[in-house]
Amino acid sequence: MVIAIDGPAGSGKSTVARLAAKKLGVSYVDSGAIYRAYTLQFLNNGINLNDEQSVSNVLNQTKIELENSDDSSVIFLNGRDVTKEIRSFEVTALVSSVSEIPQVREAVNRKLREIPENTSIVLEGRDIGTVVFPDADFKFYLDASIEERAKRRYKEVELSEKNTDLEEIKGDIQRRDKQDKERSIAPLRKANDAVELDTTNLNLEQVVGFIIENVTKVY
Repeated sequence: MVIAIDGPAGSGKSTVARLAAKKLGVSYVDSGAIYRAYTLQFLNNGINLNDEQSVSNVLNQTKIELENSDDSSVIFLNGRDVTKEIRSFEVTALVSSVSEIPQVREAVNRKLREIPENTSIVLEGRDIGTVVFPDADFKFYLDASIEERAKRRYKEVELSEKNTDLEEIKGDIQRRDKQDKERSIAPLRKANDAVELDTTNLNLEQVVGFIIENVTKVY
């Protein structure tokens, strides 16, 4: 069973997907964390994203691993825990550009498709239901107002950084929305057969409950 949860930045998909997977007793994968880990690696190595050979070299030398616990996911970059680092403002500002690079998308999708066919799993991202797993058993598309999404991302960023600014984060989300929706490769969009849910005025338990209710009607 594959459950795909897509949506823009700050829509709540990561937290929702993690808790839904826990309640359903299945595995969870945050595809966005993989993109962020690659982004961090590019930043750490001062890579010019327009230099295809340099990008390719970094991808070939980078090992990314995800480990799930009951309460969180831990991501390792070449054996080092970078769970907090990948949520930095610098990574957030660049990750959309990184996700446009065909080589990176291929690397991430290849990793996601390594998941055994008989594994029940919840995956979240921006193109899980449209590109990575178009035949997913369940597809959900989460969204929220730009104001609410900015507030959520602000709370997330301020845990790891100082001098964060809500308006700056809002502007960054708006830019990222435009970039994600207008990119030529796998643009952000709702799959035709996905169930859409506006999470602006819903709490975590309500959103997770909605997903579980839809899944358990069938499974």
